[in-house]
Amino acid sequence: MSGEPSSATADPPARAAPDGETASAAETPHYSFEDLSVVMGTYNEEAAIDTVLSDIETVTGGQAEVVCVDGSSDQTPAIARDHGARVIEQSPQGYGVAVREAILAADRPVIVTTDCDDTYPMEQLPEFLDAINDGADVVSGDRLSQSPDAMPALNRLGNRLFAVLASALVGRRVHDTTTGMRAYRREVIESIEWTENTGLSAELLLRPLIRGYSVREQPIEYRERAGETKLAPIRGGAAIAKSILTVSLREQLR
Repeated sequence: MSGEPSSATADPPARAAPDGETASAAETPHYSFEDLSVVMGTYNEEAAIDTVLSDIETVTGGQAEVVCVDGSSDQTPAIARDHGARVIEQSPQGYGVAVREAILAADRPVIVTTDCDDTYPMEQLPEFLDAINDGADVVSGDRLSQSPDAMPALNRLGNRLFAVLASALVGRRVHDTTTGMRAYRREVIESIEWTENTGLSAELLLRPLIRGYSVREQPIEYRERAGETKLAPIRGGAAIAKSILTVSLREQLR
């Protein structure tokens, strides 16, 4: 069961735009699943990708565009194509490189990122779209408020520490900086230059937040992953912490 969204920024009377500009509610379009792109980087996830894509099809009635940037050596891309996904082949270069290409390749006005390991609840896509239609520019899935026990203890501790660090740097309460499930208005994605690799998930939250976009955190039911994780906890954690520091400081100095 999903929870109530929280705002990482104080909700303004009109939808926030970059660097403090606003757009009136009357100018805000109302989006449906036909306006949705669901994007992901995929790498050897044949055990989970069928379930993820089937869930997306079921929830959206097959109306959403699906984009997979894939570096797999298994059957992942073939399974994705069987589901009608647009598969962009890319040599393995890391999480951020794949996801950045995926978000920039999306054709539709609302872009949702997710992972292909069946940890994120595609059944909550309607809630994310509702929040965008309600005026949010970014809707960020919060895994830690509702179902943190599905996450390994070391990962859970690291993610809580990342949230504390990010909150201190931006001066606002952030609950989950590294979630892979978020929704964005297309103009947010196109207005920012994305630079991080392992730390892209944190960057995708922090840059819009610091620039004054309306960011909401939506509690989600996180699940135990199918298949093995590709991220080395210590090395990956250090890279994410570095990205949080670097992105926050650069944004505040621009």
